[in-house]
Amino acid sequence: MILPALFFYLFACICVASAAMVIVSRNPVHSVLYLILAFVNASGLFILMGAEFLGMMLIVVYVGAVAVLFLFVIMMLDVDFVELREGFMQYLPVGLVIGGIFVFELLLVVGGRAINPSVTKNITAAIPGNVSNTEALGLVLYTKYIHYFQLAGMVLLVAMIGAIVLTLRHKVSVKRQDINVQNARTPELAMSVRKVASGQGLQDADAAEWVK
Repeated sequence: MILPALFFYLFACICVASAAMVIVSRNPVHSVLYLILAFVNASGLFILMGAEFLGMMLIVVYVGAVAVLFLFVIMMLDVDFVELREGFMQYLPVGLVIGGIFVFELLLVVGGRAINPSVTKNITAAIPGNVSNTEALGLVLYTKYIHYFQLAGMVLLVAMIGAIVLTLRHKVSVKRQDINVQNARTPELAMSVRKVASGQGLQDADAAEWVK
């Protein structure tokens, strides 16, 4: 019993510390790396609990796909984080209200369990012993908690759309294709014929027009 307890405290401490570093880190790349570390240690906790399917899914899906995708997107997109922080004080009251709601929910859950320890037992059902861990999870998730599962999917969809909207910025210095302008081009607009005397090049006054 000592060895599982040691692994539990090891995974739990690293998971909590890395989760805190995700929020504290100023560099978004470092935040994603700490998030991957938190996922790996949470996977170890799931395996210690006997939920090996959840542990492997956390590694394969979240670490192998989601977190790595976040990392590549942050590294490739030229996001101006100084501009994003300009409206921080404007949305601070809304953030405080949402954070207060989350804290109230956490206190409600912890307080309800402390007041009445049998609450957690009343909302759970016995898992048949003749089914695997994956099958038991599917039976509970897609029957009793199907509405919560669909609601979580909607929340993730809204978060994905919000991330796309926040990162979609049109820069003035980037050339973009305009189909209407291309279709309206004529030979007169596309090229210009200049007579240059022998031994002489283009004059400096014509350089801007030639570049255009």
